[in-house]
Amino acid sequence: MARTPAPFAPFEWMIAWRYLRAKRAEGGVSVMTWISLVGITLAVFALIATLAVRSGFRAEFVDTILGANAHVTIYNAGEVDAQSGRIDRTLRDYEAMAERVRAVPGVTRAAPLIKGQVMANARDRNAGVQVFGIAPDDLRSIPRVADPETSRGDVASFPQGIAIGSGVAQELGVGIGDRIKLISPNGVKTAFGTSPRINAYDVVYIFSAGRYDIDRVRVYLPFDEAQSFFNREGRADELEVMVAEPENVDELALPLLRVAGERAQVWTWQDASGSFLRALEVEDNVMFIILSILVLIAAMNITSGLIMLVKNKGRDIGILRTMGLTEGSVLRVFFICGAFTGLIGTAMGVVLGCLFALYIDPIFSFVNVVMGGQVWDPSIRGIYHLPAKLQFGDVMSAVSLSLGLSFVVTIFPARRAARMNPVEALRYE
Repeated sequence: MARTPAPFAPFEWMIAWRYLRAKRAEGGVSVMTWISLVGITLAVFALIATLAVRSGFRAEFVDTILGANAHVTIYNAGEVDAQSGRIDRTLRDYEAMAERVRAVPGVTRAAPLIKGQVMANARDRNAGVQVFGIAPDDLRSIPRVADPETSRGDVASFPQGIAIGSGVAQELGVGIGDRIKLISPNGVKTAFGTSPRINAYDVVYIFSAGRYDIDRVRVYLPFDEAQSFFNREGRADELEVMVAEPENVDELALPLLRVAGERAQVWTWQDASGSFLRALEVEDNVMFIILSILVLIAAMNITSGLIMLVKNKGRDIGILRTMGLTEGSVLRVFFICGAFTGLIGTAMGVVLGCLFALYIDPIFSFVNVVMGGQVWDPSIRGIYHLPAKLQFGDVMSAVSLSLGLSFVVTIFPARRAARMNPVEALRYE
């Protein structure tokens, strides 16, 4: 009794390979095979490249937030000042509050801050800036600000001057050693009212936090000087808190409120940027769906090619069936033809997508030169370059989607070939 061959036997692979490489004169559809191959390759490349840029943009955005801003901000609820009648949110016991906050497990730093918006002037140039009054040791602990690779000057000289963002320096046209003036409308109180306060400071440090909206407006003053400049003697505006695990900052909100005091309120980085991060997540999901449709369209080319192949190989199918090939063997032969095209196209797309993500900087620089510059406007995008972060999960998502669709769309024409009646296939031969 003849033994039934195992599925995907060597002869099935041999027949499928002959059909794939057959020339047009032999009834093959090599052109359609190449079109399908190129379509799958480009679709997978586009999907991986988009996922890498998406992951890189989110990682860069979050990193610039966490590297230059407080993970948690603690401030007081508004209280009406009896003398001025204004709402007062300042912290009078900021040193004791900072000590209590530092004792909370998971907190790495708690620093009092002074905040104010003023006008900066250098020669004939002016710029609106946001001043942060901070202690020198606390400034040196901010990763994106105290980065020696992206900064100019010496952060150790901060107590003798002022630290400004690279965008502020460019707007005012100043460098290390130049002097700038800070002009505050709420300055010295006299018998005739409040007169503007104008102080001049030496620029001792220029930083780049990696975010245009930060570098363009942020200025740091020594804490004591900021208290004097903004009339905050003995007070601070808020506490800047850094934590060990910023992604889980919500878990620390309640413990921080308990130790901070009755009037304390907490504002986390996720509260400040949560809407933007949620918008990014929605955009990511929509983009993945759109590119999945692109992969599906490319995979449909495999169906077209296989249908043509089955039509051209009708006589061969009839002969193979009369020689003893089962429906399952014929199905597997044509399934191998389509799946092999999807497999090779997916592999080539993965290689191109990974290379794009790894070498995105020189590629983007080339595109920038070809387009005449200013392809990426940091004032609109927020960050200075197009980032890409290659993640194993994203690559596997693209591979699974491409191979899954390639295998599924191959089943219909393969079953059509398997169910072909050998008598009908050979009737007119």
